[in-house]
Amino acid sequence: MKLTLTLATLATAAAAANQFNGFSYNPKQLKTGACPTVDTVRDDLSVLSKYTNQVRIYSVKDCNQGEPVLRAMENTDWKVQLGMWVSNVESVYEADRNELIRLAGVFDFKKHVSAVIVGNEAIYRKEQTSAQIAAKVRDTKAALTKIGLGSIPVTASETWPYYDPTLVAAVDYVNVHAFPFWEGTPIEGAQDKVFEHIYAIQKLAGSKKVVVGETGWPDAGGNYEAAVPSLANEQRYLKEFICRANLEKIDYIWFSAFDEAWKPVTNASDVETHWGVLKGDKTPKFSSPMYDCKGFVPNTKPSSSSSASSSASSSASKTGSKASSTPSGHSSTDKSDNKSSDTNNNSDKSSDSQDKSDTSKNSAAWSPVGSGLSAVSIVASMAALAVSALI
Repeated sequence: MKLTLTLATLATAAAAANQFNGFSYNPKQLKTGACPTVDTVRDDLSVLSKYTNQVRIYSVKDCNQGEPVLRAMENTDWKVQLGMWVSNVESVYEADRNELIRLAGVFDFKKHVSAVIVGNEAIYRKEQTSAQIAAKVRDTKAALTKIGLGSIPVTASETWPYYDPTLVAAVDYVNVHAFPFWEGTPIEGAQDKVFEHIYAIQKLAGSKKVVVGETGWPDAGGNYEAAVPSLANEQRYLKEFICRANLEKIDYIWFSAFDEAWKPVTNASDVETHWGVLKGDKTPKFSSPMYDCKGFVPNTKPSSSSSASSSASSSASKTGSKASSTPSGHSSTDKSDNKSSDTNNNSDKSSDSQDKSDTSKNSAAWSPVGSGLSAVSIVASMAALAVSALI
């Protein structure tokens, strides 16, 4: 009996080593980019349920994707961070806002919506100022409050150099993007680089929670300076980031769930279709467990002074990517010009980033990204007890 319980506990611990706080997810069909249906979303969520119970989408209006995603989540414990796309065309935001409010009258937002995210790297793309995004965050919060949903956190997603005090003041929590790959960082330095940015953003955020809204590493495509895409590097970055984030109680959304063959490859590094932890056929890239935190020792935490100076020097030239201005997720970086392109259509969005911060303020009770972190921590403790029992 004791052995049976121990083996069951260890099996649960192994499952936890495949767990993520949440995934960036574009519900468009993986090969063609066709708009999703309730059935295609249900199939995706069935696959992803082995790894998480939360996804982040980037627009509720693009392809009218908010409705099939929420419909597929009915009668489940799935959570979604609903995105509202923002560009330099105001009607795009207004359409997403109106759709958000319509959906709130149809679905149980209190059960399934863990956050609302207004804009995705619109400041980085120079399509909005921080004051404009801050105003839209307040507008969305007021609209939700008016219909009794003011408890749902509202934030905005930006790359680390573009989160400023104006935006911090408007959001319920800071949702920041960080991609050492797009800084040309070799994999050996990627762990230090991303946490350097996290600590600096935590310092800027003060008492507000900081969540890494996007981070990841591609497994194929061209090198970006000293950053090399490969399966081994993707898994190394995944392990080092998640294990350290779990230790420091930093919540995150992993970029991304699936490789998406339909995404346009228009940048010099041609990595946009290779960011998933699952392949385009929905099978995992890595054997189980995807990462193992046993014996993991994080690199030494940098001092706040070195973190701030390093972040300031790198933000000017390597802030990220050449991002398409359509709702989808992450960005395409063009090595020839670190500037953003816009294409206001309903096909896809991407964007790169990096973040800044200070110390572990992320132990606040409220979490916008669900229970993945606490589950991993609890199960790890259970596994340790189980091993002790065997001995």
